[in-house]
Amino acid sequence: MTIPGIAAAITVGLTVGALGRLFVPGRPGVPLWLTMTIGAAAALLGAISAWLVGARELNLLALIVQAGLATIGVVIVLATASKEHSDSR
Repeated sequence: MTIPGIAAAITVGLTVGALGRLFVPGRPGVPLWLTMTIGAAAALLGAISAWLVGARELNLLALIVQAGLATIGVVIVLATASKEHSDSR
C-alpha cells in the first residue's frame, strides 16, 4: 500500500461521508465530522481489502471497494442514529 493509495482512500471516505449527509432527509442525529470519519476509516479498510486481493496500485477495483465500504459504513451510522432516545427499561 502506497502513500497515494492511502491518500486516495481517505479522500474517497471523506467525500462519501460528506455526500451521505446530503441524502438524509431532515436533520440527522450524527455530526458531519463523524460521518466523514466513519467514511474515511471504512475506505481505508476497503483499501486494505483491495490490496489483500491483489489490487497493489490505485485502480478502479480499489476505488470501488473503498467507496462501497465507505458507503456501507456511513449508511449504517446514519440509519442507527436517532434523535429520540427511548426510555425502555
